[in-house]
Parts: sequence; C-alpha cells; structure tokens
Amino acid sequence: MWRLKNILLWNLVAAVIVLGQAWPNTKLASQSSSGIKADCLGNLMRLSMDKALAVGNQLVVEAINGTQRVLLTPSLAAQCGYSMESDPWGNTRIYTSLMGCFVDNKDDATFKIGLKLQMYSQRPSDVVTHDVSQTCSYTRWAPKEVLCDRNYMEVSNYLMKSNPQTKRPAQDQNVDSNLLEDSGASHGIWKMTFFTPEPVVMVPREAEQAGYSAMTTSTRLIMRSPYNTPETFSEDVAGIPMEVFKVSVYNKAESGLGIVNLAAACPTGGVLFTESVISWYIPRRMTPLMDGTFRIVEMHMGINGQRLDRSQMAARGYTLSTTDFHIVAEIPVGSPDGYYKSHAPEYQYHVTYTVEPMLEVLWRADGTQNDIKYKVLFPITTPLMPRPPHAEDYTVPEDGLFSVRLGSFLHDVELKNITFFTGVLTVEESNARGLIVQEHIYTNGTKGFSLQVAFDADVVLKTNPEPLVTTYSLPLTFGLLILPEGTSFAHEVTLQASLQDVVLPALTGTCDQKHFYIRVKYGSQGRNFETTVGTRQLTPELAKAYKLQENRTHLHLRVPYTAQDSNFELVSSVSIQARLDIVLWEPNNQWVLGDLSLACSFPLMTTKCYPNGTITAVAVKLESVPSLVPSQLTLKDRSCRPVFSDDRFARFSFSADSCGTSRTFFDNYMLYQNEISLYHKVTAKTSPAEPEYRQTIYCYYMVNKTQTVAFSHKPRSYDPRAEIGTGLLMVQMRLARDAAYEHFYQAQDYPLKKYLRDPLFFEVVLMQSTDPQLELIVENCWATRQEDRTSVPRWDIIVNSCENRDDTHVTVFHPVMDNVAMPSHVKRFSMRMFTFTNDNEVLRDQIYVHCDAVICNTNGPPDGICRGQCVHPTGAKGTKFQGLKGAKREQRSTESAHQWQLSSGPILLSN
Repeated sequence: MWRLKNILLWNLVAAVIVLGQAWPNTKLASQSSSGIKADCLGNLMRLSMDKALAVGNQLVVEAINGTQRVLLTPSLAAQCGYSMESDPWGNTRIYTSLMGCFVDNKDDATFKIGLKLQMYSQRPSDVVTHDVSQTCSYTRWAPKEVLCDRNYMEVSNYLMKSNPQTKRPAQDQNVDSNLLEDSGASHGIWKMTFFTPEPVVMVPREAEQAGYSAMTTSTRLIMRSPYNTPETFSEDVAGIPMEVFKVSVYNKAESGLGIVNLAAACPTGGVLFTESVISWYIPRRMTPLMDGTFRIVEMHMGINGQRLDRSQMAARGYTLSTTDFHIVAEIPVGSPDGYYKSHAPEYQYHVTYTVEPMLEVLWRADGTQNDIKYKVLFPITTPLMPRPPHAEDYTVPEDGLFSVRLGSFLHDVELKNITFFTGVLTVEESNARGLIVQEHIYTNGTKGFSLQVAFDADVVLKTNPEPLVTTYSLPLTFGLLILPEGTSFAHEVTLQASLQDVVLPALTGTCDQKHFYIRVKYGSQGRNFETTVGTRQLTPELAKAYKLQENRTHLHLRVPYTAQDSNFELVSSVSIQARLDIVLWEPNNQWVLGDLSLACSFPLMTTKCYPNGTITAVAVKLESVPSLVPSQLTLKDRSCRPVFSDDRFARFSFSADSCGTSRTFFDNYMLYQNEISLYHKVTAKTSPAEPEYRQTIYCYYMVNKTQTVAFSHKPRSYDPRAEIGTGLLMVQMRLARDAAYEHFYQAQDYPLKKYLRDPLFFEVVLMQSTDPQLELIVENCWATRQEDRTSVPRWDIIVNSCENRDDTHVTVFHPVMDNVAMPSHVKRFSMRMFTFTNDNEVLRDQIYVHCDAVICNTNGPPDGICRGQCVHPTGAKGTKFQGLKGAKREQRSTESAHQWQLSSGPILLSN
C-alpha cells in the first residue's frame, strides 16, 4: 500500500451503497457477468465497471506496457490519452484513446489495450485485481482527427510515409523520464512551436516535461495536451468558449524536414438550461481548425461515447440540429441515459441531473477530400435545482391519530432518525415503540416517508386550556441522509390537532353615522374572557366611556368612530372609513376566543370650496402611515401649516391665491390645486412599506353651482389624491350714479327714471376673486323693451367687445383706475338714454340692458374674444331699429365657455 501515498485517485472513491431503488437510468450496454465490459467505440475504447465491484473500495488503474505496468496518475492519464468517469454510486467508465501512449498499435489499424484494475478496501491486505485486455480495429481515419475528452485534447494528422524502415519503437520501461522522447520523438520530431497565440518553441523532452505528448506512428502524427496549460488559450468561437491548442511540429524524415500544423479546439461551455431541456451548442464552423470553406458531411450524437441512431434518439427525445452558426443537441432533463443526484447545500434539499453526451462531426473542404473528423465527449451537470420537501398532513382529529407524509426525494435519500420533543429515535427505535414509520416508493422512482403517531403517545404534547378542549401538538424533525456521501439535512414539521365541544362567544356589530355598536353573545362558558378594544384592554373606566351594558347572555358597547381605539382606513369625498377591532381572549392561557374587525363609512367632508376663494381641507392620519404627525403636515408653501391639529387630524384654511396653490383653466371650469404632504420626517417609518404621505386638494369654480371637494386616499397603492370639487365665481353688472363710479344704485332704487339722452354709467365686475391671471371681457350688450333678454325689438350697444359704431350716440368705455384692487376684473362703459319708436311714433317706455361677459385666462392663447376688450374691432355694422320686429344681430351661444349673462333694469323714460 505504500504506492498509494503518491497516487491521486481521480476522485473515484466509491462509497458504500445501501440503496436498492435507483432513479431511472438505462445503460447503453448490458454489463458482463463479471461486472466489467470493454467496448470499441471508433477511435476510443471504453471500459465499463459495475458499481457492485466498487462498493466500499478505492480504485487504482495501471496501464499495461508490454511486460510492465504504469501507474496512471491524473497528470499522466491526461498526457497519454486516458480518462475516467464515475457516478456517485461507483458505476465507472474508463476511456482510452487508440493513439494513447501505452496502446500496442499495429499499422494504425489494430490496437491492443491492457489495463490493470486494483480495488482496495478498508483493510490494506484486501485487494481485488482485474486484468483487462481489449483489441480494437479502426481504419476509418480522416486526414485530420480531433478528440476532446474530459481531461485532454488530442489531434492527429495523416503523415506521408517517407521512410519505410522507420517505425515506432517499443516504449521504454523508464516511463517517468524517457516516455515521450523514446516513443519516436528522437527519430521523427525535431522540435515544435506552440502558439499561445505568441510562439513558444520546445524540443520533445521539454514538451514531455510540460505535460504534452508528441509522437508519430506508421502513418500519423499525434499531439495531445491537457486542458489549462500555459500553451493553451481560450477563444470564443460563435459565442462558445473554447480551449484552443495550436502547434507546428517540425518532423525529420529522410526526404527532409517537414512542418505539420496541428490545432485542437474543445468546448468549455455553450450549455443552456431550462427546467426541462438541456441545450448544448457547438460552433458549426470551427474556425481554429479550418481555413476556407468547409461543409458538414456527417453529424452524429451519442451518449457515454456510444453513437446513437435516429430511432434511439427519437425514443429518448434527443434532437440534433443546426443553425446558421451552431450545431445544437437537445437532451430532456431526466432522460434515462443520465442520472439525478441529491444535494443539501446549507442544509436545503436540491437535485442535479448529469448526462455525458457525445458529438461526432465530419467536415470536408469544398472540392477536396480534406476531411476533419471531430469527436467531443462533454459531461453536463445542471445547476442545483431546489426541491423543498413537502409535508402532507393527513390527520383526522376524530381518529385520535397523527398522520403525515414527507416527500418527495430521490432514491439516494434515506430517513436516518426522527427528533421528538422527548429525544431522537432511529427508524428502528420508532417502530419498536409503536410509532409507525414507512418508506414509500413511487412509480416515477422517487420516494417518500410516512409517520403515524397516536394522540396518547408519550412523544405528543398535550395542553388543556379549558375543561372540554384538548390541543395535541407533535413537533418533529426528520433527519435525512444523502448516500453515498453521507451528507445530512433535516426538515421540521409541526402537527397540531384540537378536539373541542364548547361554544365560543359570538361577536356582531353595526354602525350609525357616529358610532360603532358591538354585541357579544356569551358562549357555553359564560363571560370567561377579557375584552380588548383596539389595542387597549376594556377597563372599568373605558367600559363607562363606551357605554357598556351587559346581562347574563350578552354585552353591548357603543364606541364613537373618532375614539382613540378605532383605526382610519380610507377617506373619500364625503366619508371616512374607520375600523374597530375587538378581541375576546381567555386570560389564563391567552387564547383568543373570538375577534371582530368592524369597518364602516361615516360622513365627513374633507374639503370645502367657498365663493370668496377660501379653501378648507382636513387631513387624516390613516392606519397605513402610523408614523405620521399631523401637526407637521404643510401645504406646497411649507410655511402654510394646519390651523388646527391633534394626533389624528389636521385642518387647513387658505385662500386660492396663497400657499403655492396652482390654477388650471379648462373649458368649463377653473381648477385650483394644492397638496398636503410631510416634508420633514421626524420619526422613522415603522415599516419599509409605509408610503410617503401626499394628499392632493382640488377645487373648481363654475357658474351658479357649488359642489364639495372630494378627497381619495389609497396609501399603499398610490399617493393620496383629492377628487375635483367646485365653487362659485360671481359676475355682477350694476349702474353707477355718476361717472366717478363711487356710488351705485341698489335693488330698491329700481325702476329708475331717466330723461332722454341722460348718460347711463354701467360697471361689470368679477366678484370675490383675487386671481391676477383672470381678465373680464364684456363681449356683447344690447337693450330690449322686455325683461326677456331674447325679446324683440332690440338694439346693440356693444358688439364683439366693441361699441356699436352704427349708433349715432356711440357707447364709451371708461378706464379703470389703479385704486381698484383687480383692474382686470372690472369693465366700465356709458351710453345715452334712448327709447324705441314704432312707425315714427316714440314709445315712452322702459328699457332693459343685457350683457354677455367672458372670463379669460391671460396665460392662454390670445385668440377670439380673449384678445382683449375691443383690441381688434370687427367693423361689423350694427342693425338699426326696424319697427317692432327689429332684426337682431347674431349672438354667441349662451352655453359658450366661461360666459356670464347679465341684465339691468328696468330704466324708465321720464317726461
């Protein structure tokens, strides 16, 4: 056993197998009776060894070189064309290249491979030895062949036979120092230049010492390199990472010195995974190997080095296809040629799936027979796939038996023990104590474990909070083991069941416009509970405040919705939704016997818009923003703070032209907007999910109509936002006593009496608005004999915001002095008193004056009437009086946007 001290065992330590049921795994070839089988697979020989031979053993492999045996360490195996693969249960495959160092090669057509297998058990004296010899024939060599195995890259080129007397000498027995040089290097290979891609020159002995193999046979030149050496390099080919090996070999022959350029490129990636499919991508054009144009002549897929035909691929669900840039092999996860394996990283159950596909491609240069044969064996393991165990509780309390099933697991998982609150029991000990533990094998190859425990078993916890109620609890920890590694993990399950026959208290509730009403009907145990209202226990003082009434069967509470113990959930335009939580609990065992969450909507106007431009708004501290301090809320202007606040409400009162209020002008209303928010947080949020507090307030003003602002708030979905409300804008027309416009006629002064051609001084005013962005325009004015503004006859006074120039007594507009607070809100004009005539007969009668006024947004486009008062006179000619019929001028619609209809009168003509 002293030789084992310096031997690396290729990670093929086979653990003891105690599992009889395997995950579905169809082998490509049946095992021989001895458990060892050799197959010739093209330019490879595969030796398969059954797991039964490796149970509890460590495997050492030696190559037979004539009469000598050469220990195959991992480095020597990669250098000489040997590779080994073993699954976790000891099923082992050893691959040998027919161009390997210790293969007896007869004219590159017949190859004899000898291996010695030694299996060491725990006792050094127990050694089982198997000598294996296999002869393979292979003559279909391509001019260039590339072989990619799991631990090395190999390339061989056809070599013109220049000297019939030259043949490959037998291998020297001193393998450690002279293996490659004495295997033909001194006779044929003079030196070699590696390209990394920078050139590196070596003689054969230097190449051998660096781990490379260079040799000639009767017809071929072979180079072999392990992966990740200083003279190999990585390159992306069509997006696939490849390990590339390029070398120029200077070969001596009697005819002279020849140079052979060799290259190998083997994939190190290119695999994509889904839950159900493995997709393996290989470049369609292997640029490191070929120059010029090549086409694919043959393409085959295999498993574990064995080529599959189309029917075998179809039966397994394998596909092999090409795209513009790739050859694509697709393998279903779980196919029978691979195997699943359990893992427990960080004690969490996962699985992987492993399979070793093979790809063979034959490329041919166009118009030539320069073929490149390419073979790659590529073991693939999926990433860890989590498979958390699931416990199904089949307990029926009336049966008095806990029943639980845990699963599902792969075949390599065993139940080792179960931990109860009393201690740890193995499976055997559990069954011996009457706790029924079973293993269940499912049709898909997975397994599960079940456990049945009677309620009266000593491993069950029992509590009796009330005389007629028993709660049974069974806390469990299943201890599981993954074979053969012996990795352990655990899964906790807690089962609970209760049997009860008592009647619990019942809670109901209703609401009116101000209060919650709670009714509790006692259960079969009477009033054996304490009551919590909101977060506070119902003390005698609180019971008095909440008007507690009770008798032998019931109790009643009346709680105001504004009480401290209620929670505000949602605010709408006309109401607030509040919730009251009631919990009944048993004081000895802290059991909740009943609970009620009663949510109702109560009337509450959150925002009001007043005709004088004053806006009031109420902000409410909702349950979703528990850290909010209402007194810290402000409007957009941070200096505008609540006029009143407490721990639940904040009230604001401000004018429409203050506190950062913005105004938007729409077709039929003017919208004023502000926002209540918290700009400075003093206390930290109670939860990362707590939203920023923002409450948007809207008011709009329309003619002859007042509505209440509505406010909507959904705190965890979006920012609080108020619905649009409306207020009243007033426009007034009045008659001044003189041109000073300081004193005006009042309602009780009408009807007025005026002499013919007396001046009449009119003023039109936008009332109760301080918005400097608004301007009042008098659009049209006319006079009628009747109060009805649409009656005839009529006479135009102002037309399209200008005086009627067809009138012999032209209307005069008067400027508004700066002593008026808002000059743009006022228009003044005067006219002469007149009367209507009929057939040249003067009608001594009264007149009424009517006007249409328009409010314009000075920030809007200056079009139409909003260009200004008589900015662009239309020049339209007025219509003179035409008898009693009177042809009236075309008017704007009375429903035109922002238009006010005004009338004044009657004014009587005095003698």
